[in-house]
Amino acid sequence: MLSRRTNSRGSRTQLCGWLVPCLLFLWLAAAGRTLCASDTNAVHHGFLYDKHRLTLESGWEWEVFGPFYLQREWETSQLVAFPPLFSYQRDRDPDVDSMEYDFLYPLLTYDRYGSEWRWQFFQLFSLAGGRMGDEEQRRRFTLFPLFFYQSSNNPTNDYWGVMPFYGHLQNRLMRDEVQWVMFPAYVQTRKRDVVTDNYLLPLVHVRRGLNLRGWQVWPLFGHEQRSPYQRTNQFDELEMVPGHEKWFALWPFFHDQTTGLGTDNPHHSQALIPLYSFERGPQRESTGIFWPLSFSYTVDRTRGYREWSAPWPFVTFARGEGKTMNRVWPFYSHGQTASLESESVLWPLRQYRRVQSEPLDRQRLRILYFLYSDAVEKNTDTKEYRRRTSFWPLFTHRKEQDGSERLQVLSVLEPFLPQNKGVQRNYSPMWSLWRVESNAVTRARSESFLWNFYRQESTPEQKKTSLFFGLIKFQKKPKAPSAPAATAVSERQNSGPAGE
Repeated sequence: MLSRRTNSRGSRTQLCGWLVPCLLFLWLAAAGRTLCASDTNAVHHGFLYDKHRLTLESGWEWEVFGPFYLQREWETSQLVAFPPLFSYQRDRDPDVDSMEYDFLYPLLTYDRYGSEWRWQFFQLFSLAGGRMGDEEQRRRFTLFPLFFYQSSNNPTNDYWGVMPFYGHLQNRLMRDEVQWVMFPAYVQTRKRDVVTDNYLLPLVHVRRGLNLRGWQVWPLFGHEQRSPYQRTNQFDELEMVPGHEKWFALWPFFHDQTTGLGTDNPHHSQALIPLYSFERGPQRESTGIFWPLSFSYTVDRTRGYREWSAPWPFVTFARGEGKTMNRVWPFYSHGQTASLESESVLWPLRQYRRVQSEPLDRQRLRILYFLYSDAVEKNTDTKEYRRRTSFWPLFTHRKEQDGSERLQVLSVLEPFLPQNKGVQRNYSPMWSLWRVESNAVTRARSESFLWNFYRQESTPEQKKTSLFFGLIKFQKKPKAPSAPAATAVSERQNSGPAGE
């Protein structure tokens, strides 16, 4: 008996040893024959090679070895990707003329739009250049935060800087100009007309500008004052620039400031933390004690509401035409204004937010932040809407305004970065086990499971199905009514009811 069982197992092993190579040979032979076919025909060999028409665009897609090679061509665009190592996308439309390269995204990227281009290495090292909108040719190199350099055919826009020794930058670091010598010993910045000289940044500074003077010895004392004045705006009209006066002592414990000087809405605020804070003005008044857990009362005459907090921000109630609020955080919160509505239950378990700005109406429901998200954007004039639903990390479903839909299972990064093209090119193919796409305009539909282990494509004219990575294929077309049946139906319609 033992010998028979051993022989039986040996026979099955030998059969499997012959069967697997034979099936693989048939698969490769079929793939070879089809690859030699016309380039306009679809090819379905599952994980090995698959060529098919795009469902949501007019073009073609090639997949080789599952998610490890991807190529798409549609209209004026082309995409080539070796996820997750490299991807390349180009749009040859003269109005766009863009090119993007990703290497181990987001480690190293290259982007070009028109004549402007930029290399970046993990947002620290960057090299950029090209012709700007004013027809000026510029080249920029940055090794943040150590080295900054820009050259231009306009010498007035050249700059360089080596941290911490010396630098002179223009339109960088959120300032019009920045200059330093032995940073942070001396740093000078300019934003519009305001120039600030910093000594041992951020401890001491002296500030000057049009009708403006200020100084600080932080955190001990500081004072800044600007007188109101008039200026001519871009429409050649005179406009009032409001003045202000600001004090602080032992920052952040005491501050006093008055803004809107020279206007009909001057505003005075003062705080001695943690004892009290107040705001006074013709449009808004507020009084609070024991900051930051303030017990406060606010009257907003412009927006038309009154608000009580005890303590802020955990317990808040507001009443009035401009705002209503009921909040006992984190248990329940509901607030509403003319354009905004928000609600939370057992925060962050359930969160809802709605923003209305005609003609757009945006709504979003979230469960545990990104675990579940359902966002809808509707055009109230045309009644068209787009919707995006995600349940991390299981799926993401998207429906566009034209009715086209796309479902992806799994969805690991897409719920956190829903509009990130780099993630879609370099990582989505790796974990897209199940994909469904539907085009509402052409009525085309495609499904793919496990990188084309199963694939189905359907149009109004036909339906194609591929199983076991292309080993089994079949095609189905709609049946036309037979001639006798059609003739009989026609005769019955022409003859009318019996007895006529």
